[in-house]
Amino acid sequence: MNTIEAPPVWAKPDNALKFTWRLLMTGGCFVLFGIGGLLITAWFHILCLLLRDPPRRTFLARRLISASFRFFLAITRQLGVLDFQIHGAHLLDQDRGNLVLANHPTLLDYVLLASVMPQCDCVVKQALQDNIYVSGAIKAADYLINSQAEILLAESGKRLRDGGRLLIFPEGTRTRYGEPIQLQRGAANLAVRSGCDIRIVHIRCSQPFLCKGSKWYQIPSAKPLFIIDVKALLSAGDFFSADDRSPALAARRLTTYLTSVLDPKNC
Repeated sequence: MNTIEAPPVWAKPDNALKFTWRLLMTGGCFVLFGIGGLLITAWFHILCLLLRDPPRRTFLARRLISASFRFFLAITRQLGVLDFQIHGAHLLDQDRGNLVLANHPTLLDYVLLASVMPQCDCVVKQALQDNIYVSGAIKAADYLINSQAEILLAESGKRLRDGGRLLIFPEGTRTRYGEPIQLQRGAANLAVRSGCDIRIVHIRCSQPFLCKGSKWYQIPSAKPLFIIDVKALLSAGDFFSADDRSPALAARRLTTYLTSVLDPKNC
């Protein structure tokens, strides 16, 4: 898959007319995303009724989710709401049976990554099963639910052994802009217990935009630019010591390492 690129335009403030246009178009894109989410969710509910073959249904659902995100991002770029670069997208397309771990600064992180991962599996919050905008997609795409840790660990390991790619944001939720990241240990536990490889992804945004606690209308003074860097694979096995093969200690070492490499200051 080709890398998606945009010119690296950084924080040159817009004039009043451009700023107003971008504010209005940001609101319009939120409306578009909501309407699109309702339509796709309705279609996915129908798909679950009509297509009884679960693997085929999951394949088609994930493809459609990825395509819809690419369409949405193309519109946001065309309207001047934002720009983005994704370096190394072809590496994500090559991955099999590994975790994809990324930092989580903005609301669009999953949208950006899933747009270049047509068969992206992920872990979602249990509360999203009741969300009218995404519940159908979660069911049709057979995403994992983070409600029960032991069941989640076992099912995640099975999907990785079957060659799936699992996207996880180890922070669990967006980190507020300027604050240090704090990782949950679930991703590290899964990595060391399954023995899978790990793909690190760095996500940066040129300015605070759609961060935790911010409103959609709190846009920056200039068009934000997202830069995503896909890094090399690393092995979870490297975090076991020669004299101690404890998965708990290996997970602790891996969590410490991930906290460092996913910190925005190091991205």
